[in-house]
Amino acid sequence: MEAKLDPREVQDSMAFDPEQVAGLRRRWSRLMELAVWGDLKAPEIGALPKLRKRMLEYGEKMRSLFNDRSWIPQPRDQIKSVLTASLDVRDKLQATEKEVEVLTGGGDLEAFMGEFNNLRDDLVALMEDHENRWKDLLNRLYDGYEDWKAAQDRGEDPPTG
Repeated sequence: MEAKLDPREVQDSMAFDPEQVAGLRRRWSRLMELAVWGDLKAPEIGALPKLRKRMLEYGEKMRSLFNDRSWIPQPRDQIKSVLTASLDVRDKLQATEKEVEVLTGGGDLEAFMGEFNNLRDDLVALMEDHENRWKDLLNRLYDGYEDWKAAQDRGEDPPTG
C-alpha cells in the first residue's frame, strides 16, 4: 500500500502567520531603503550596487517562499516546491551576506547590520521549523520510515535496508 499525504496537513505545514510575514516584509523593505538611500560605505567600486541587487534577489526569494501553492495538484509536489523556495532563500541569503561583509562604514552601517542580522536570524528560525515539517511529510512516503523514526525517537540505531 502506497503512503499518501493528508492534503490538510500539507496545507497546514505551509501556512505562515500573516502578521509575521508582514513584519518580515517591513523589515526587508527597511533594509532595502537603507541599502539604496542610507549612508553605507564600501572600499570597492560597485560594491553598493551589487549589495542592492543581492538584497532585491533576497527579497524576491523571500516572497516566493510565502507564495500560495494550492494550485499545485499533488501535495508531494507542493512540498517539493516550498522546500525548493526555502533552499533558494538560503542561497540568496548566503550571496547577500557576502556583499554585506564588504561594508566598512557610514552613518547607517550599525543600523543596517543590526537589522540585517535580526531579519536573517528570525527568517532562518522560521524556515527551519517549517523545513523540518516538510521533510517529515516527504519521508512518510517511503516504506519503513515510521519504523526508522520510532527507533530514532527511542534512541536506538534505526533499522537499515
